[in-house]
Amino acid sequence: MNDMNPRAVIGANNPPDPIDAICAQYEGERMEAENWLDGTPVENEDQMKAVDTLRKAMREFRLGLEAGQKSATAPLYDAYKAEGARWKPSIDDAKRIESGLVSLVDGFKKKLAAKKEAAERAARAEAARKMREAEEAARAANAADIEAQRAAAEAQREAEEAQRRAAEASKDKVKGLRTVTKYQIEDHRAALHDIATNDRDAVTAFIEDYVRRNHKTRAINGVRVWQEKEAF
Repeated sequence: MNDMNPRAVIGANNPPDPIDAICAQYEGERMEAENWLDGTPVENEDQMKAVDTLRKAMREFRLGLEAGQKSATAPLYDAYKAEGARWKPSIDDAKRIESGLVSLVDGFKKKLAAKKEAAERAARAEAARKMREAEEAARAANAADIEAQRAAAEAQREAEEAQRRAAEASKDKVKGLRTVTKYQIEDHRAALHDIATNDRDAVTAFIEDYVRRNHKTRAINGVRVWQEKEAF
């Protein structure tokens, strides 16, 4: 090894990083642009032309970076999409099977849930009846009458047992069945009035978004539209 034939270094032949290459290409204009950006506004045409020239260069700088980004990420994104497409048919088919099975048992589960809810209501009603009987027996029982006291104790035991059965019935739910809240708008005018009265922020957000999307295409009462010049 000598000065005429230096030792090879791994990576020495690699091309420069494209970000570094693009940034280096516009380094002078970028530094000059930063010097202009000191908070002092332009005051004459020569300054304006100089800034416009830098603006053009910085636009080319940005476009070069965006093009480089697209070139670098395109293979990764294409690979991502291809892999997603490879899995999608199997995932979609699994979802179809799952949805079909859910639909298959939907009707029966609703009927079973209704049956269990009726049983729960009956158990609770029975528990309430037994408790009333136990309370009445306890009030009516003579402390000196052993049989009356025994009957009151038995009534209390039956009431407690009925409560236990009611509690068990409340836990006996149909698995795979959930409660969902649905809605239907029956009167749009009434709904709008309610929202305007109780949620003015929502109405304001809608108005501002609607005006933003439509102010160029039609006149809107209460909205002033004008044009003015601005740098770009």
